[in-house]
Amino acid sequence: MTTPTELTTSIDPLFDVSGKAVLVTGGTRGIGSMIAEGFVRRGARVVISSRSADACRSEEDRLGQFGDCTACPADLATDAGLAAVVDRVRTDLGSLDVLVNNAGATWGAPIDTYPMDGFDKVVRLNLRSVFALTQAVLPLLEAGASSADPGRIITIGSIDGIVTSEAEAYAYGASKAAVHHLSRHLARQLASRHVTSNVIAPGPFYSKMMAFLLDDAEARQGVEAGVPLGRIGTGDDIAGAAIYLASRAGAYLTGTTLVVDGGSSSCR
Repeated sequence: MTTPTELTTSIDPLFDVSGKAVLVTGGTRGIGSMIAEGFVRRGARVVISSRSADACRSEEDRLGQFGDCTACPADLATDAGLAAVVDRVRTDLGSLDVLVNNAGATWGAPIDTYPMDGFDKVVRLNLRSVFALTQAVLPLLEAGASSADPGRIITIGSIDGIVTSEAEAYAYGASKAAVHHLSRHLARQLASRHVTSNVIAPGPFYSKMMAFLLDDAEARQGVEAGVPLGRIGTGDDIAGAAIYLASRAGAYLTGTTLVVDGGSSSCR
């Protein structure tokens, strides 16, 4: 056993997530799929969710080649969808060490015509469902938690919740800023229950939301030009951040926002 001033001899145990029970919402594509694959490849037991049953089957088959992954079709904007995911976690995992709140949506329209039903849809999924699912799985997170190895809540925010975007996606940026604050509030309230709460705020990564830009060569060059490191993020970049927060290396972090954007938000 090390003293408080010593480092573990080997770096590997610091980032070991093998055997951990992990739920990744919105885990069939984009950032969610990247994070889920990172955990599966490193020996975690993973449940992913998505609204699309076809996407769930496809991603379960793909990730199953690398390790332990099951998928649960569910719409987390509904109470029935939330209940289905919680039941699947209990059935397939029996416990929960890490919740990755990744499911989200966006809606873009000029301010004069921005639809309120679109605004409500984005806020319900990006903010309300994050709180509702966290509340629902909290007993599972607490059950195996300790001061040395707390339960982990990792919420995927966005740099659009930190700096304003040129896109007219009013509900998206507002909901991400709100979920950043919600995560800090959860961190404060849950610390005594051995559960941490942190945010990863990604910049540009390939996803359905950004495909319209990144699939166009000229537009992609424009996006990359706005990133000081000169590229969009990769699966290793985002999975590495999540694994850090979920591992022993991240056990003393709570209430933080880890910005993973190649420096783009710092230069706006």
